[in-house]
Amino acid sequence: RFYLHPEMSNDLVGTHPPGAHSLVAVSVGYFLEDFVDMLCNQKLHQSWELLFHHSVVIICFGIAVLLHQYVGFALVALLVEINSIFLHLRQILLMANLVHTTCYRLNSLINLGTYVVFRIATLAWMTRWLFLNRQNVPPATYAVGTVGMAIMTPMNIILFYRLLRSDFFK
Repeated sequence: RFYLHPEMSNDLVGTHPPGAHSLVAVSVGYFLEDFVDMLCNQKLHQSWELLFHHSVVIICFGIAVLLHQYVGFALVALLVEINSIFLHLRQILLMANLVHTTCYRLNSLINLGTYVVFRIATLAWMTRWLFLNRQNVPPATYAVGTVGMAIMTPMNIILFYRLLRSDFFK
């Protein structure tokens, strides 16, 4: 999107490409549905971290959808979900008891690489952007964004550590 819409790199608050608002709105719907599904089908002690994660995303993306602002910022946040493909594939391979396969090992490497690029680097960039643009963001929205980043970044670092420990340092 930045390549096709370079103006977004200067304004993540008010500028977004056609269809971006709909994409963020659909994403809110997905996170809501997944939240309800986890509440109904999983034990709370197994899913509390994801429920918390989904709550933060629903609030932050919901603000973008309702205000028609920060949609560009939400698009950047959606880059994180690229890694989810490999996290979910990892889970499927675990459930299928395919841990000791080349496919699992390859997925583990790709998962780790995409984790660093699309989760850690993206969250770091978003935190930096928020800090550098704090004068352009109303205090309440800045507070929500800052709290969101303060929650998501440590959660993702902890998950990264767990992945490393589980897949590489058994």
